[in-house]
Amino acid sequence: MASAPEAPAATDRVPQLPTRDRAVIWFGLLALSALAWLYLARMPMAAGDFGPVGARMLAALPAATADASITFMMWAVMMVAMMIPSAGPTIATYAAIARPRPGFRAVHVWMLVGGYVAAWTAFSAVATVLQIALQRGAVLSGAATATPFAGAAILAAAGLYQFTPLKDSCLSGCQSPIGFFMTHWRTGAIGALRMGARHGLICIGCCSMLMALLFVAGVMNLTWVALISVLVLLEKATPWGRTIARVAGVAMLAAAPVVALMR
Repeated sequence: MASAPEAPAATDRVPQLPTRDRAVIWFGLLALSALAWLYLARMPMAAGDFGPVGARMLAALPAATADASITFMMWAVMMVAMMIPSAGPTIATYAAIARPRPGFRAVHVWMLVGGYVAAWTAFSAVATVLQIALQRGAVLSGAATATPFAGAAILAAAGLYQFTPLKDSCLSGCQSPIGFFMTHWRTGAIGALRMGARHGLICIGCCSMLMALLFVAGVMNLTWVALISVLVLLEKATPWGRTIARVAGVAMLAAAPVVALMR
């Protein structure tokens, strides 16, 4: 049964993973992210793009359901592409802490990853519903790009969020893996899954408004997706994350009136 008594203490020093184990973890994470980016680069836009079998399966669904399924798949894969690299330090820290402990199995690391991806997949479902609603309300174009006023509002909201206590708290949780595991440690495979999901929720609190920026230049604009991915990585994985978040917030607020005046 999962429990928390074996959490690392504040004075614990995180052991170093053997080079081979560290390489395997990072190779797996980067390969997963790379495959997701490859999917986005070749993104299927219609049922026929999924091949004969996929096309038949989607053709059996109502048109609206098929379109929603494609949109959800896009969001879910995009979140893997964008968020897995920035979660790498937390995943590697978990492996380093858990590896010497009794009962540890390598699969526990991937259970942690699974929980993290599950949280962002749930976020993708919400984003899909929001995108469909905005498209039906003519707030988004066919390319899922917001109108100038809507784009400006998203930029302003995202910029303001960069200065909120919730952003600071969630960013701290993303930047300090050892701090996260000190307070949320669970043992075993299910414990790893739960910790991954919990960390994913914290990262959603940190980055959800940055994901909303995808609507400003178009959800399908891979250059824009890549730029936001870099911002997420810089915020979460560098010592200057809080300063970067503030500077980005100022830039978003400054850009909002410019976008509003676009035609």
